[in-house]
Amino acid sequence: QVQLVESGGGLVQAGGSLRLSCAASGRTFTFSPTMGWFRQAPGKEREFVAAINWNGATIYYADNVKGRFTISRDNAKNTVYLQMNSLKPEDTASYYCAVDSIPARVTTNPGLYNYWGQGTQVTVSS
Repeated sequence: QVQLVESGGGLVQAGGSLRLSCAASGRTFTFSPTMGWFRQAPGKEREFVAAINWNGATIYYADNVKGRFTISRDNAKNTVYLQMNSLKPEDTASYYCAVDSIPARVTTNPGLYNYWGQGTQVTVSS
């Protein structure tokens, strides 16, 4: 099993910034798996935010965060980050990190991620 712990959420005014972190522990992969960030607002489906492959060479963003959010990772620390700038009220949601245990795959489909964190709340006030 893989344990994922997110941190860094909070309350911020529109236009502000937050940096989310997700630390992985537990099962040792023979490779560094793709990691992703997703979010879910009340009454809405979980949606893709960003994903990064093992070495950062392949990165995907959702269109509505492109140019504002930056995903990165530190494999030595088994940690993935999400830098969120120019936050908007519509970014308010619980943010989850996830691991895809299939080597080399980078997907935006939440159904293909095997392990999930418990989520961290991000609230953006107008």
